[in-house]
Amino acid sequence: MAQSSNSTALFDVAAIKELKQARVAIVSTEWNESIVAALREGCLSQLNEFDVQLCYEVRVPGAVELTYACARLARLNQDPPEAIIAFGAVIRGGTPHFEYVCQSVTQGLTQLNTAGVIPVIFGVLTLDDEAQAWERLGGSHGHKGAEAALAALKMIALKRTLEMPATGWPGLIS
Repeated sequence: MAQSSNSTALFDVAAIKELKQARVAIVSTEWNESIVAALREGCLSQLNEFDVQLCYEVRVPGAVELTYACARLARLNQDPPEAIIAFGAVIRGGTPHFEYVCQSVTQGLTQLNTAGVIPVIFGVLTLDDEAQAWERLGGSHGHKGAEAALAALKMIALKRTLEMPATGWPGLIS
C-alpha cells in the first residue's frame, strides 16, 4: 500500500499488535459513492488484518448527517463500538456550499471527540476535484481508508490504556 510521506508513524503498529476483540463502526455517506466505497474497502482490508469486528455499518445521505449518526452510535447502551470511522467525500463546486458542509462536518465530529465518549475518526475527504480522491485512495497520498482504520485501532488501544493505566501506552506522559 502506498503511503503519504507524512504518515510513516501511523504505520507503526506496535501499539495495536496485541489488540484483541476490537469493535469498530463505520458511518459513510451516499454522496460520491465510488469514492466512499473505495475508502470503506481500504478500511475493511486493514481491519481484517487485525481481526477487528465491524459491529455496525450505517449509511447517511450526506456529510452533514455523519455527525448525527456517529453521535447516536457513540451513545449506545448495549454493545457500543469502541471507535467510529466517518467516511465521506465533499468535492468543491462553484458555490460556498462546499465550505459550509466541510465546516459543519469538521466541527460536528470534533465536538464528538471532545466529548470523550468514543473516538470518532475523521475519514472525510475534502477535495477540489475527483482526481484528488484517487490520489488519496492508493495513489501518491496513500490510502486514507486504510489510514483511518489504523487511527481507529490506535485510539481503541489508547482508550483501553487510559481506562487501565497500568498497561502503559507508547508516548503517554505520566
